[in-house]
Amino acid sequence: MTGHAETTIQRIFDSPAFRQASAVMAAEHGRTVDDIIRLTEIESPSFHETTRAQAWFEMAEKHGLADLEIDAEGNVTGIRRGIGNGPLICVAAHLDTVFPAGTDVKVRREGTKLFAPGIGDDTRSLAVLLAWIRAMDGAGIETRADILFVADVGEEGAGDLRGMRHLFQRGRYKDRISTFITVDSPNMERIVTGGVGSKRYRVTFKAPGGHSYGAFGVVNPMFAMADAISRLGRVPVPTEPKTTYSASVTGGGTSINSIPNAVWTEFDLRSESIRELSELEERFLEIVHAAVAAENEIRSTRNGPVTVEILPIGDRPAGHTSESHELPQFAKAAINAKGFATTFASSSTDANIPMSLGIPAIKIGSGGSGAREHSLDEWIDVEPDASLRGMEAGLATLLATAGMV
Repeated sequence: MTGHAETTIQRIFDSPAFRQASAVMAAEHGRTVDDIIRLTEIESPSFHETTRAQAWFEMAEKHGLADLEIDAEGNVTGIRRGIGNGPLICVAAHLDTVFPAGTDVKVRREGTKLFAPGIGDDTRSLAVLLAWIRAMDGAGIETRADILFVADVGEEGAGDLRGMRHLFQRGRYKDRISTFITVDSPNMERIVTGGVGSKRYRVTFKAPGGHSYGAFGVVNPMFAMADAISRLGRVPVPTEPKTTYSASVTGGGTSINSIPNAVWTEFDLRSESIRELSELEERFLEIVHAAVAAENEIRSTRNGPVTVEILPIGDRPAGHTSESHELPQFAKAAINAKGFATTFASSSTDANIPMSLGIPAIKIGSGGSGAREHSLDEWIDVEPDASLRGMEAGLATLLATAGMV
């Protein structure tokens, strides 16, 4: 497959039409940067992407996509028609960021660097999708397949991939998408072919509580919670496939001189393997119940026992696209040809959903460079050379997959 992929990509790069598309992207690089800035300065926390979605819809509306709409979940979708006899190829970038409402998202520029929360993850990619459409249209490029462009909601954190779940499980295209590419963050070197699955829980430990001195000796839900955390911390997990766990956020209690009546912790369990994640989840649930039982055994339950409430708050399926499949091979050939050194990797992205359904899917970068994602000092570099090389590699990947005519 490697030879086929390299030949296909080179044919695309050598074609007059692609050279024209590259020229269009170069000539309109300033417009792409303007699009990045405009979209970044619209705050877009998960579950509150409506304003940014409407802005991207209005921008895409000028690009001639067919069936352009905002679906029931909030994703913006539109199709660039192929000439027929090809499958439906989907390319996406996510609308949401990890930053809460009220975060200062004004873009600060220093030379070719742009600083703002969310600017690289994933706002730059939203602008790159539009640049690809303009480049294809400007060069008159046709593909056999229809290409579905998506600006999706709910990729980050508690969003739990809700936009992709809707697209693949309930949306109008759910049974038609044959191949999926998500463009997420600037990094061109990592081609994500593995979807890291996760199970997330909020576990609340409850008891009658009481005075820390006067009721001493009765069950304390804090001890049960601490015991559960400690037991989890001693669970061995494989390094291959990488499997992890964390007690991440905690709270509760009444006062310094009170036995609490409720405390809680949020837990994050992850693995590249569906089987390992399932086994870790089973062990975790056993640990929680064992810790509760132990506390009820050690101390008095005369006022009532410790009980536990286990609430699932996140469930991202694991999955994998074989590195030998033509999709990651096209990406590798295109990105390498533009001077980037590639590796295949695993991560948690929108591609998890199609991967888990057996649909070939990858994550690639949007071009250029950047750092400090998920921090207030996040930045990207829009220096034209590296930016355009990355955009060209991504577009070539898409065209190879969609069957450039």
